[in-house]
Amino acid sequence: MAKHKDTCSNQERYIRKQKKDRRMINFWRVAGVIFLLGIWELAGRMGWLDTFIFSGPVKIVQCFCRMLRSQDLLRHTWITLKETLISFLLMIGIGTAFAMLLWRFERLAKICEPYFVVLNSLPKSALAPLLLVWLGANMRTIIVSGISIGVFGVILNLHTGFLKVDPEQIKLIETLGGGRRAVLSKVVLPSTLPILISVMKVNIGLSLVGVVIGEFFAASEGLGYLIIYGSQVFKLDMVVMSIALLCILTILFYQAIQLLEKSILNRFTL
Repeated sequence: MAKHKDTCSNQERYIRKQKKDRRMINFWRVAGVIFLLGIWELAGRMGWLDTFIFSGPVKIVQCFCRMLRSQDLLRHTWITLKETLISFLLMIGIGTAFAMLLWRFERLAKICEPYFVVLNSLPKSALAPLLLVWLGANMRTIIVSGISIGVFGVILNLHTGFLKVDPEQIKLIETLGGGRRAVLSKVVLPSTLPILISVMKVNIGLSLVGVVIGEFFAASEGLGYLIIYGSQVFKLDMVVMSIALLCILTILFYQAIQLLEKSILNRFTL
């Protein structure tokens, strides 16, 4: 009985320590951001930085409030958000479909793999002018830009994950009379869920990068358009504010995928 109490006590102390560590980490994260913003604002007010070029936290907040009142900011943010979500979902869907196709046909995988490696390493920003000529200045160009920046990495990573599935589990399904479709749905896809979630975490940010690159060339709306427009008319408060909003969107996307990860993994581990 005493041993059981000691075990419970040790577990409670460990849990309290973990919670304390998390609170401390979160505190220093927030404190670090506040400190850097404070230094930035102070440097501008003291004349150490040219606020026309580097802007400042207060000027950025003022620009944010001004554009929020005119509802322009909500429209531009929504456009970028929508384009990013569409390109991300298409990227994951297309990448998963191609990875399954390569897993199903080994000879096709050996033929295509070098091409995917080359396309994955290609600087995607170089494709944006071509996409503009091929598809025109519209949302379709921006979405294709968002897809192209990460789809080949999705294919390669998922295909590699499919190949690393435990062969004994595959053999068991085949022994029970299951075909390749059963192996894929019962073993391969469930086994590679952690890899898929990891790929999603990486590529949600890449989708946003691709969309912004597309907006640089082919948009009249969106946060990428605001960055280009603000730099052209020397409204650098608008530029820095748009960049800050992109950072916030990235954090929100990442947190959403983490919640999805917890939900999926809890469901499959019960």
